[in-house]
Amino acid sequence: MHHTSLIAILVAGFVLAFVFGALAQRLRLSPLVGYLIAGIVAGPFTPGFVGDQELAPQLAEIGVILLMFGVGLHFSMRDLLSVRAIALPGAIAQIAVATVLGWGLSQLLGWSHVAGVVFGLALSVASTVVLLRALEERRLIETERGRIAVGWLIVEDLAMVLALVLLPALAEIIGGGAGEEPPSVLLVLLKTFLKVGGFVAFMLIIGRRVIPWILERVAGTGSRELFTLCVLAIALGVAFGSAEMFGVSFALGAFFAGMLLNESEFSHKAANETLPLRDAFAVLFFVSVGMLFNPMILVEHPFEVIATFLIIVLGKSIAAYAIVRAFGKPDSTALLISASLAQIGEFSFILAGLGLQLDILPERGQDLILAGALLSIILNPLLFQWLDQRMRKGASTMSSRPPRAIPAIPDDLSGHVILIGFGRVGSELGRLLQAQKVPLVVIDGEDDLVEHARAAGLPSIRGNAANERVLAEARPERANTVMLAIPNVLEAGEIIARLREINPGLTIVARAHSDNEVRHLLEHGADGAVMAERELAHSLAEMVMATPAFRGDRHLPPASA
Repeated sequence: MHHTSLIAILVAGFVLAFVFGALAQRLRLSPLVGYLIAGIVAGPFTPGFVGDQELAPQLAEIGVILLMFGVGLHFSMRDLLSVRAIALPGAIAQIAVATVLGWGLSQLLGWSHVAGVVFGLALSVASTVVLLRALEERRLIETERGRIAVGWLIVEDLAMVLALVLLPALAEIIGGGAGEEPPSVLLVLLKTFLKVGGFVAFMLIIGRRVIPWILERVAGTGSRELFTLCVLAIALGVAFGSAEMFGVSFALGAFFAGMLLNESEFSHKAANETLPLRDAFAVLFFVSVGMLFNPMILVEHPFEVIATFLIIVLGKSIAAYAIVRAFGKPDSTALLISASLAQIGEFSFILAGLGLQLDILPERGQDLILAGALLSIILNPLLFQWLDQRMRKGASTMSSRPPRAIPAIPDDLSGHVILIGFGRVGSELGRLLQAQKVPLVVIDGEDDLVEHARAAGLPSIRGNAANERVLAEARPERANTVMLAIPNVLEAGEIIARLREINPGLTIVARAHSDNEVRHLLEHGADGAVMAERELAHSLAEMVMATPAFRGDRHLPPASA
């Protein structure tokens, strides 16, 4: 049965992505595997529902724009500069090795040199989603080797952005028809750099001033919907405008829009407000990529698939291991970088899609890239499990204890208060407790909020408190009190239940926004729950009763039971 409506493809995409994504999560695989399989199920190469082959790529294009906008929004030059001595030359060398290996395989398959280069580049870049998830689960992001891995990934992303800029120019150079004189290489490159330079200059001179000004005015209205729409309008508008006015790709325009927003004081709010929509369209992007994959390549060309897989898992990993060791880093760091890079993902799909669109890469090349991505993402958790086992066995070059973030929580810390969430409520609570000399440990998942807490002199842990490893770093078994200032009551309930298992004697107080939420928190083991709206109303009422007109013997009822 064929459906061609927008509603049908959205419903099928989200439902299938949820089902297979949840199944992948259950099997301790990356949800990306599930999203790609959902696309294969909805694609023309499998029986049953077939998504609209014209509409799906357009939804995928929106996904690419929002995906690249998110990359720019979280781009950190500081992270790159902190490890530039190894990440910059190391990533470039590893990209070169993987590209040469991919090009070599393409020559055996009889492809053109340009197709081989595009194929190799697509195999050289790791998935941001997969890598960061693996590092976060193991509490490695704030360690030295974790920062090297993140810096390495940033260099790879920048290299792929540059490749996306140059690929259309390359296609123009080699795309002369029969009897036509191919255009001058220098002329095409000059034209490309002039377009990109004009776009960059426009964004730095005008965009850097106009975008923050618009955001500030919209944020001042207090309308959450308008702010979200403003951010999306900037992301999509800059991407579309960059393509129409300067002839550069949607991806570059969206990436630059995210970078400029990253410099704004509203970047954190922009990231949070647009995250659900960015996630939704990113899922549709992966589903649409899966729709292009012909699973028969696994049967018809198994040796080509195996060769592609080995380049990703062995070729890249061996190159990365040798490079890191050549820089004098320990074996543990080299193994972590190798395992982190032994997979490919979103940038590979974007590059393959552009190569196919420009008639540079054959369809079989895209199928091999997708097959390599699926197999490598499935294998990646197993590589990290092997690495974890190696660490636990206490190899001579690896510590048997989990790596600890810097600054570390003092080993002798006890009788302290754990503050979970350092947003507007948590930061004010932290300031008040710190003023009373109460020993505090902060847990938050946002980089800027953790940095804010550390700048205030508070020991802080980056991560989600629902993660057992994150919670263990805060020493809850020796704590006195836990204050949950996060607004998500379901997440807070799970954290409270886990805290009760670790230390039944803890005093736990949480934040709520309704009577039902208060009930939920108390049922999960909280000693008390503060409803913010009720406390605010009580404080305002006290101010009214303190005025001369109402001052007297009358007293307000207690704020909460």
